[in-house]
Amino acid sequence: MLSLILFVAIAASQAAQTSPTPTVKDVAWIAGCWDSTRNGRHVAEHWMPPEGGTMMGVSRTTMGEKTTEWEFLIIRQGTQGLDYVSRPSRQPEATFTALRASANEVIFENPAHDFPQRVRYKRLGKDSLHARIEGKRNGTERGVDFMYARVACPNGSAN
Repeated sequence: MLSLILFVAIAASQAAQTSPTPTVKDVAWIAGCWDSTRNGRHVAEHWMPPEGGTMMGVSRTTMGEKTTEWEFLIIRQGTQGLDYVSRPSRQPEATFTALRASANEVIFENPAHDFPQRVRYKRLGKDSLHARIEGKRNGTERGVDFMYARVACPNGSAN
């Protein structure tokens, strides 16, 4: 029995050593320009590619000729792993830390945040991106989905 416990402990230790903390380059697939139009709302999210340990992004929601929401975003290497920092319109800044990141999905979490507590990005092929914010609001689990299509970046910027 002691041998089995020792074996499991060593295996877990080796697995922890071979699972590196995700870096900004691991989520480079988010870079580019993404659009979603639904129910008269147009959401555009633009992400710069990784450089200097960060990815910077902006999001703008419009209805007709009026901007109704905006958000400044950054993905960076934080003290506990990969951080997603959000500065939405009319709200204080919030930081979420990656639970996991892969070649096609990243999930950030901040259990202490009011709503959302989780931010997810999932690549669906080369030209589709599913973003989701989720968590509890007033004791009820909620989620909001954003289905994005890759578009050419304005002014000829690289995609």
